[in-house]
Amino acid sequence: MEIKNTEIAEVRTLKLAVGIYLLVFVLKIVVYFFTGVMALLAEALHTLSDIFISGFLLVATIWSRKEADEVHMFGHGRAQNVAALVAATLFISFTSYKLYEEAIPKLFVAEEAYYQNLPLAIGVIVISMVIAAIPLINLLRQKSKGAAGKAQLTELLNDELGLIAALAGTLFIMQGYNIADPIASIAVATIIAYNAIGLFRDNMSFLLGRSPGIEFQKKVEDIALSVEGVLGVHEMRAEYIGTETVHVGMHIEVQKGTPIEEADRMAEEVSERVHRFVKGGYCIIHVDAGS
Repeated sequence: MEIKNTEIAEVRTLKLAVGIYLLVFVLKIVVYFFTGVMALLAEALHTLSDIFISGFLLVATIWSRKEADEVHMFGHGRAQNVAALVAATLFISFTSYKLYEEAIPKLFVAEEAYYQNLPLAIGVIVISMVIAAIPLINLLRQKSKGAAGKAQLTELLNDELGLIAALAGTLFIMQGYNIADPIASIAVATIIAYNAIGLFRDNMSFLLGRSPGIEFQKKVEDIALSVEGVLGVHEMRAEYIGTETVHVGMHIEVQKGTPIEEADRMAEEVSERVHRFVKGGYCIIHVDAGS
């Protein structure tokens, strides 16, 4: 139930984020044409990628709620990790690279730039920061977040940091330091690239079969040993197959000569107790006779 509530909250937040991004994109691109501040164009491109990325994360989050089938026997939970991986790739290859490509040459021709209506640019940046904070606060208030939610949180933090850089650059432009514009754009690109690399690394680990850790496995072993008649546990394997969903497999050792019905009963009891600890997960028990 908790996982389902988390997914519902994430879907709601992602829908809110897509709507907000559409509004903010229009504001940024319009004001860029009125002011000529490249940092605003950088932020507009950033927001455009957000629209596609958040939309993709939204679809993946809904898709991940599908039940298991004959092709995907452990469900579709990793769809969120795939979406987050794609999002990270887009952050690096589209947004970050394009901003570097646009901004770096401007470092050498900053004195030729012409700006106007700078107070309007500052107003839009501040409004964008306030608007972007709404879904950010919603996600921060959620106790647990799926891969898509974490990816969206990363991007919302990117937005705020990028907007701060754009705001600082615009304020410096108002003081006559035109070179601050490409510097602010490069700062936005660097923030995006740094967070995207971390997002890529984390979700790649999940897709490769990340283990929940030694402490988790020790807890599962203790649960199995708490069942009367279980003498030992070995060959345990555990990996994440979705957001907070774990697949556990293990061998339990029972007294040699134990009737098969009794061994099955013990295996079922171990499975039930593990399922109470690993909610929504999968547990496969193999029974071995002791020596």
